[in-house]
Amino acid sequence: MASNSTKSFLADAGYGEQELDANSALMELDKGLRSGKLGEQCEAVVRFPRLFQKYPFPILINSAFLKLADVFRVGNNFLRLCVLKVTQQSEKHLEKILNVDEFVKRIFSVIHSNDPVARAITLRMLGSLASIIPERKNAHHSIRQSLDSHDNVEVEAAVFAAANFSAQSKDFAVGICNKISEMIQGLATPVDLKLKLIPILQHMHHDAILASSARQLLQQLVTSYPSTKMVIVSLHTFTLLAASSLVDTPKQIQLLLQYLKNDPRKAVKRLAIQDLKLLANKTPHTWSRENIQALCECALQTPYDSLKLGMLSVLSTLSGTIAIKHYFSIVPGCWLEPKESKPPTQKHLSTFCLQPVFQCFIGQSKSHGIGRSHGNVSSSPRSSDLVKLAQECCYHNNRGIAAHGVRVLTNITVSCQEKDLLALEQDAVFGLESLLVLCSQDDSPGAQATLKIALNCMVKLAKGRPHLSQSVVETLLTQLHSAQDAARILMCHCLAAIAMQLPVLGDGMLGDLMELYKVIGRSATDKQQELLVSLATVIFVASQKALSVESKAVIKQQLESVSNGWTVYRIARQASRMGNHDMAKELYQSLLTQVASEHFYFWLNSLKEFSHAEQCLTGLQEENYSSALSCIAESLKFYHKGIASLTAASTPLNPLSFQCEFVKLRIDLLQAFSQLICTCNSLKTSPPPAIATTIAMTLGNDLQRCGRISNQMKQSMEEFRSLASRYGDLYQASFDADSATLRNVELQQQSCLLISHAIEALILDPESASFQEYGSTGTAHADSEYERRMMSVYNHVLEEVESLNRKYTPVSYMHTACLCNAIIALLKVPLSFQRYFFQKLQSTSIKLALSPSPRNPAEPIAVQNNQQLALKVEGVVQHGSKPGLFRKIQSVCLNVSSTLQSKSGQDYKIPIDNMTNEMEQRVEPHNDYFSTQFLLNFAILGTHNITVESSVKDANGIVWKTGPRTTIFVKSLEDPYSQQIRLQQQQAQQPLQQQQQRNAYTRF
Repeated sequence: MASNSTKSFLADAGYGEQELDANSALMELDKGLRSGKLGEQCEAVVRFPRLFQKYPFPILINSAFLKLADVFRVGNNFLRLCVLKVTQQSEKHLEKILNVDEFVKRIFSVIHSNDPVARAITLRMLGSLASIIPERKNAHHSIRQSLDSHDNVEVEAAVFAAANFSAQSKDFAVGICNKISEMIQGLATPVDLKLKLIPILQHMHHDAILASSARQLLQQLVTSYPSTKMVIVSLHTFTLLAASSLVDTPKQIQLLLQYLKNDPRKAVKRLAIQDLKLLANKTPHTWSRENIQALCECALQTPYDSLKLGMLSVLSTLSGTIAIKHYFSIVPGCWLEPKESKPPTQKHLSTFCLQPVFQCFIGQSKSHGIGRSHGNVSSSPRSSDLVKLAQECCYHNNRGIAAHGVRVLTNITVSCQEKDLLALEQDAVFGLESLLVLCSQDDSPGAQATLKIALNCMVKLAKGRPHLSQSVVETLLTQLHSAQDAARILMCHCLAAIAMQLPVLGDGMLGDLMELYKVIGRSATDKQQELLVSLATVIFVASQKALSVESKAVIKQQLESVSNGWTVYRIARQASRMGNHDMAKELYQSLLTQVASEHFYFWLNSLKEFSHAEQCLTGLQEENYSSALSCIAESLKFYHKGIASLTAASTPLNPLSFQCEFVKLRIDLLQAFSQLICTCNSLKTSPPPAIATTIAMTLGNDLQRCGRISNQMKQSMEEFRSLASRYGDLYQASFDADSATLRNVELQQQSCLLISHAIEALILDPESASFQEYGSTGTAHADSEYERRMMSVYNHVLEEVESLNRKYTPVSYMHTACLCNAIIALLKVPLSFQRYFFQKLQSTSIKLALSPSPRNPAEPIAVQNNQQLALKVEGVVQHGSKPGLFRKIQSVCLNVSSTLQSKSGQDYKIPIDNMTNEMEQRVEPHNDYFSTQFLLNFAILGTHNITVESSVKDANGIVWKTGPRTTIFVKSLEDPYSQQIRLQQQQAQQPLQQQQQRNAYTRF
């Protein structure tokens, strides 16, 4: 797990040095609270959220909130307002307050003030605390009472508190619903207050009866109060209530569509579209075909572009969900309805004023046959109003409308794979290309946002319909020369994304890319720097093998004129990810003297050595095993240099644990490959002795006739399986890694399993070897060129092994040659250093605090052997800037185990169950905090070592061994009563033993 830069609170002990830092910080703030100056008091109050973030455990948060409650009780209204803001900012820490009763008591005392502002602030404070005091009846009563106040500030605060308590408490929601209804329908209630009261009804979703009554009230309001503001607020509350209760969502969709169609007010129509978009995102499965059809009819009929844009936005959202399949699957005969043949292209151009762009597009796209006029098609497919609307909007003069129209067409084309959609495919590609031509010439933010939508649709279309990818890529390359720099960057990203999924960038296209690379980068602006990186990435993807000398010369010449070393590093990083290690080595070498930090120098030096090591493996040749051994040895030499530099680059705040473990595994894998090749060669250098057959017959093991190579092969197989297990451990420890990095680790693990399986199938146990479990590797979809090449090698090796299996008696030269060729084929694929090796986009860490804990971590906790220790484990989940980017923590698994370190006293017969402690619990974090307890038994006298280890489970049910691992010591002491009984027994036995000794002496 990622290490966090903040100090660990109670990292190893409850009263250690770290707690002194927390206590000193709290005392410093407490000193400010006790100051006589208002400014210092306010400054101390507003610094509490930072304290909570730094030390997020209950022992400090409880003390801090009690101090804030005292300030709230005795301070003025401004201080109370500051405490309110701190409480609202620290909402996730509220449940860590241990003395809730005392805290609320100090806050609630202000509700009896004669100052309405003080009462209003108190009501808002109670509303902010609703998550921890949802069923406090005195708070409920105060809110109901304040709703009848004559002070507007107090009433607004009561409305705020009522909304918060309604969301948390079913009892309060049931009790306040009638009160809210009476106030809304009462003639004495001002309209502004009614508008503030109505949103409270969105929280009346705790049961079906309550939701039904709230819905009836809202229905009455919509019909009884037809003013614009009242209708807007009521409809939006209606939507939020339906989205929460779920059962009334189809009715709400119909109601919103009714207002969208019949209400003449644009404000109401915009609100209806906004709420339809919310329901389309949250519950797309509840949309029927009639709903989508009604929305299409409204979009076709409306004369306003702003409303049409909103409706198309809803339809584009629905087109990417299950709703689009429901739309086309219910009426199977609606797909192809013939229509009179006509050229829609000319109609679109004359109607939507895009003739210059369209003519430009036709000239560019005729070469690949996509931009043909639809007049050449015998009949235009008319599937539905949805497709008709999307086709009309694809060439609209409003970029947003055109983008959503293209997205709808793309989603239909990709989602309905079983349909023959040749015409729709052409429409989608044609619309995307025209939109690309239009937006690539404009640097405005709106044009760039539209271009992103179009490019995302291109990537989706190329992935869903691979036969269209070539034409899409050619269009992007053609338009790349005339586009603006901002558009070029996005287009390069699109090209790289398509080429990573499908091998569509051939060597013939590399020339155009290099010509373009020569003319860019003349200035040192940020856009030019970004473009250099993006275009270099496309070039690396396009060059399937090593870069040519000319290509490297062009890139280096451009980079020499750029003074930005960060750009050079990013290009080198992309070269390492794409397997162009020769280029990466030269770029890393050029950066070594441009960094000021020692750690950065060692980091760059390690990357240079790793690239050099992988470059050594490019000289491998099939059937040349001696050369392979020398290449692997040369590679290992540079890898060992690199791991030394990588270790020197690590710091306590950035330990580079994943990088070090990944490289160590690569070194061990290369050594295992080298050892296996040597073992295969030993069949020639050290053949089995003449009596090997006799020994095999005597031992009953037919494999012994091969000599010592059989034992060596068994050791190699176990070594590869051990490496596969270590790769699996690295995979499980990489919770924050992106999917491409995890797939890369998985491929390395599969390489180890493949070689171990080949050894077993060819040599050790050819009779029982099974190939069925490995036969499905070729059917998986590859997301990168590296994965495609590795999967191809896997399939080829399996075919070779299966052809040799059971045909020839092991061990022959054909078997050893097959193993060596498999190793060479795996090593000839350049290793890809994925993103997580360089960059961590998601950061997640867990802090644990154990109680009781000793003052000194080395001191044991004293426990009597007839008692059990209640061990409390608290933890906080800490995130980086992008929490949950790749995966989220569903639950935390805590494993507690104890081992006996040293024994003291006499041995007693104790049940085996009392000798060990092995427990496991799963807890779900709430607001990134979790807590649980374990009851441990230490019946054996002596020192015990307690280890608490945490792992996490994500939303998909996958367990990740993230850590951390915490250890404390417990000393089990004999209880006083047992000790007294034992001493009395010993004293009683001493006279008897002395008498026996005297009797023995007298006999002599």
